[in-house]
Amino acid sequence: MIKLIGAVFIIIATTWGGFEASRHLTERPRQLRQLKSALQSLEAEIMYGHTPLHEAARRLSAQVPKPLSVFFDVFAKKLTNSETTVKEAWEQSLKQIWKMTALKQGEYEIMKQFGETLGRHDRSSQQKQIMLTLSHLEREENDAYDKQAKYEKMVKSLGFLSGLLLVILLM
Repeated sequence: MIKLIGAVFIIIATTWGGFEASRHLTERPRQLRQLKSALQSLEAEIMYGHTPLHEAARRLSAQVPKPLSVFFDVFAKKLTNSETTVKEAWEQSLKQIWKMTALKQGEYEIMKQFGETLGRHDRSSQQKQIMLTLSHLEREENDAYDKQAKYEKMVKSLGFLSGLLLVILLM
């Protein structure tokens, strides 16, 4: 009886692990889509609203869901509360929230490079930088969708089947 209960717990735990890994694969494209939308909103604020960067970031933090809202909120606070450059505030904000996201190192590098150019150019050059960043994020989003389509179902099944294998080996 105890073996049976233990076997059920093992299968539940490994299945849960598989579903968590699958959730990570699902979250990445969604967060990339939200990030692209946020950058497009930032572009509109800069180009057409002539909004200062800290104010645009504060507005974005109210518009986008977590964890990106946390990123823009932290970025806005760093710009207003401390004597720091835009680049440093952007990088510190990225580092602070990156572990809360499902995004990969490639997206981090793209966002870090964007932060290096943010606030350094006139409006038209800034718009070009945003468009470049959006095209890079589009490529990463397509990659994320491909990986999700390939591996999502497999990871779920693998979680359950690895638990089943473990139970068979332990019996």
